[in-house]
Amino acid sequence: MENRPLRQPIICVLGHVDHGKTSFLDAVRGTTVAASEAGGITQRIGATDIPISKFERTAKVFPAMNKLRVPGLLFVDTPGHVAFANMRARGGALADIAILVIDMNEGIMPQTLESINTLKKFKTPFIIVANKIDLVPYAIEVKNTTFGEFIKAQRQEYLDEFDKRFYKLVGQLYDAGFNADRYDRISDFSKTVAIVPVSAKSRVGILDATFVITGLAQRFLENEITLKEDAQARGTIIEVKKEESIGTMLDLVLYQGKLKRTGRIALNTKTGPAVTRIKAIFVNRSTRGKDLEEKEKIAAAAAIRLLITDRLDVIPGSPLIGIQGEGDIEKAFADILAESQPHIETTAEGITIKADALGSLEAFAYEIQEKGIKIRSASIGDISNKDLITVSTINNPMDRVIAGFNVSIMPDAREGMMNFDASVITGNIIYSIVQDLEAAIDGRKKVMDESTMKNMPIPSKISIMPEYIFRATKPVIVGVKVFTGRIKVGDTLIKEDGKFGGTIKSIREGQISKQAADAPSEVAVAIDGVTLNRQIHPGEILFVDIPEGVVRELRKNNLDTSIMETLDEIIRIKRKENIFWGTRA
Repeated sequence: MENRPLRQPIICVLGHVDHGKTSFLDAVRGTTVAASEAGGITQRIGATDIPISKFERTAKVFPAMNKLRVPGLLFVDTPGHVAFANMRARGGALADIAILVIDMNEGIMPQTLESINTLKKFKTPFIIVANKIDLVPYAIEVKNTTFGEFIKAQRQEYLDEFDKRFYKLVGQLYDAGFNADRYDRISDFSKTVAIVPVSAKSRVGILDATFVITGLAQRFLENEITLKEDAQARGTIIEVKKEESIGTMLDLVLYQGKLKRTGRIALNTKTGPAVTRIKAIFVNRSTRGKDLEEKEKIAAAAAIRLLITDRLDVIPGSPLIGIQGEGDIEKAFADILAESQPHIETTAEGITIKADALGSLEAFAYEIQEKGIKIRSASIGDISNKDLITVSTINNPMDRVIAGFNVSIMPDAREGMMNFDASVITGNIIYSIVQDLEAAIDGRKKVMDESTMKNMPIPSKISIMPEYIFRATKPVIVGVKVFTGRIKVGDTLIKEDGKFGGTIKSIREGQISKQAADAPSEVAVAIDGVTLNRQIHPGEILFVDIPEGVVRELRKNNLDTSIMETLDEIIRIKRKENIFWGTRA
């Protein structure tokens, strides 16, 4: 094992927006990519292969680096945990190890939690880079140094503020299910997540972070990163680009085996697995990644761009497999189909979700299900008119919801949206979509509850006002005071002894006819089926009769306290004849 060659560990960088993922990578690579990105936010997926020779300075500071045998590090700069989820290798995560960047002054944020959930799901080992330590109050500026040297230069006021923020972060990570501590205080890295404090801007702690990530990768992942010289080529397609003048280009990470120009590969397309040839292979000429260098062949692990001979609709996030002979094709297709199946638990009821790629779909589904929302259908692709038709015909109105991540609403669907009873939520930030989704579901529930309540008798108490008697019979017309609840046309009334008190035939307020009247109010009502001074009397208290079967629904609807107190009064009246009334509801 000692002498077997190793490949570069594949490292993904995750974290909440603007916490410094790309700035950290810039510091590692010695580039300034972050400054060129729109708004300082990563707009693309890039990968950089950094040879171990680039870490000579790290080896001088941390002598143990000289014992490392990895040939370098392959950093994949992702826009977030979703891109990480899209980068898969045989059902698991493509990354051997991950770096979770957290702004030490902000702590764990929504996308940080989403990243943590994704790391948990894929069981990916990771370290935490606690960035922006230079922004902690009272910091004395020190650049291009280790964390230890930086701390030595700080005053006690800074150290106190630093500890306050650091241990708050440790507590948040504990709440998220992880024991974590500063990397230089850890004796067992298999049980405790290492936190490396850094300032990407001032290049403080960068050597420490590269030392920790490289050491952990070799120590705990040696079997995974051992080079298998004759292994079948396998990679994961990160991004697909089409240019009319050139053709289809694939950005991918090759994690196993070798590829050569003119070689054959199997990959997944929108119409199923297909075989094509490699027309050209490109790699980054330098860590800056702006210039590409053409290669005749390439070995894992490597970030590469392939130009293929056929114009195929290749699916991002899907696997790529090298083909040596005709006998490899059937097995490769079977593997591609197996790896392309989403691992999402669906139920007979629930909402419909869509995403742009397999990993996106799974990450999206995971966050939705964490909120207790059930999923009926999950698929890749834009939202179509067919999706709207299918969802709008679902029996339960609560399930007539489509949530889309990183997808568009197709023109025919957009034109017809007003014709369907379906809520459509889309976006490109998962936690924002989930928030909107919860709001949409709550809105639908409220509409349903209001509709149900509109037709359902509400526990209400009224009294006949003696000074407003307009007719004694056929029907009785009197003024009533509504104390609690809502009386409606069609409600049946009962008296305090449980006997029939008539049926509300109409309601008027002044000259206006109404279908209902809410408490507190005074209105004129026509009551059918009774005669005044026989069955009912002036000044008498009457209640709206409640069927036993709706008691549970009423309790579920979180009604006003006075209404629930009136319901208790009605239950007491009913139990004079049936002591179990309402207990089965």
